Amino acid sequence: MSKHATAALENAHQQLDKIASFLKLDPAIHAILREPQRCLEVSIPIKMDDGTIKIFKGYRSMHCNAIGPGKGGIRYHPDVTMDEIKALSIWMTFKCGVLNLPYGGGKGGIVVDPKQLSKAELERLTRAYIRAISPVIGEQEDVPAPDVNTNPTIMGWMVDEYIKLNGNQFGVLTGKPLILGGSEGRVAATGKGTAIIVKELLQKLGINIKNAQVVIQGYGNAGSFAARFLHELGAKIIAISNSSGGVYNPQGIDPIEAERALENNKGIQSIAGVKSISNEDLLELECDVLVPAALENQITKDNAHKIKAKVIAEAANGPVSTEADDILLERGIIVTPDILTNAGGVTVSYFEWVQNRYGLYWSEREVNERLEESMIRAFDNVWNMYQNHNKAATLRMAAYMVSIDRLARAIKARGWV
Repeated sequence: MSKHATAALENAHQQLDKIASFLKLDPAIHAILREPQRCLEVSIPIKMDDGTIKIFKGYRSMHCNAIGPGKGGIRYHPDVTMDEIKALSIWMTFKCGVLNLPYGGGKGGIVVDPKQLSKAELERLTRAYIRAISPVIGEQEDVPAPDVNTNPTIMGWMVDEYIKLNGNQFGVLTGKPLILGGSEGRVAATGKGTAIIVKELLQKLGINIKNAQVVIQGYGNAGSFAARFLHELGAKIIAISNSSGGVYNPQGIDPIEAERALENNKGIQSIAGVKSISNEDLLELECDVLVPAALENQITKDNAHKIKAKVIAEAANGPVSTEADDILLERGIIVTPDILTNAGGVTVSYFEWVQNRYGLYWSEREVNERLEESMIRAFDNVWNMYQNHNKAATLRMAAYMVSIDRLARAIKARGWV
């Protein structure tokens, strides 16, 4: 088991335990929320293009369905483990609670580097995974979505395979291609939601977003769209990074130019006027806002004392460890938690699910308006909780308090305790 995955689950448990202690949470509710209700591990034999058979491990975790069906993405990554999937499903429950969505948390994954597979191999693996987990997913059971290294094309294969087995239930998955019942605005939703939260927080802190210096670690879906929308709001993107390394330009990086470089397979290092920078140095740049949009545990007790950002906006899941949280709090660095900051994706996934179930579809403008309204309402609820505790709580604690209050009331109403 990787240290990374173990750390993610420990981080999820430590965060919950800390809030439970602060709230004096009923021990029975604490115990229920600490572990997933269901975890599935599958072995998936796939015939490779050369005729050999390779076995892949796959996982699906559904954390808590007190409020509604499970909800959460499926990731393809060589470092995926059951512990990581458990942690991510726990965070998804609290994320849905913060946004007041009628879901619990779910998460899935396959241990694979998709870059090493042909398109045909990737499709065979995807379809076989859905066949394996089909008994535990469904519109009213557990609703997957895209995550790391998965996209609308892969969701299209998944929903097709599920429909072959179970009949037309397009709402079984979200993040689908538009032609298969996907929602306008879904692809950009996580990044757009991140930008909305950053804008709202900077306004509360009295920091003008115009020319605010922003560093983005991880230039995948969430990071690239966060950069684009923050740039449109007037912020200056001074550094970005991806798996090939980072680049820095104190005069600002145009996100459109960065996207063009990536589309042309030139890499972000080809952007005019930038200089290369390591991921470690990028995290430690002086800036107004640092957006970790890569993987878990990027800011830990080992580097938290070197962070020079005024605000950290967690576009990734669990990028700041519990120990780092304490160090950042002591240093006066404000963290907007992942369960709030990156909730734009699951919010628009919810919109997609609703549209599928009713057969009524909204324009991109309507989706974006509903997303902004939902994110601002959630931010205001968290901020008010934060203020009501005289800032004794962090924004993370305030977000968990909002979410756990809803979950606890649902658990009691259902007679589980």
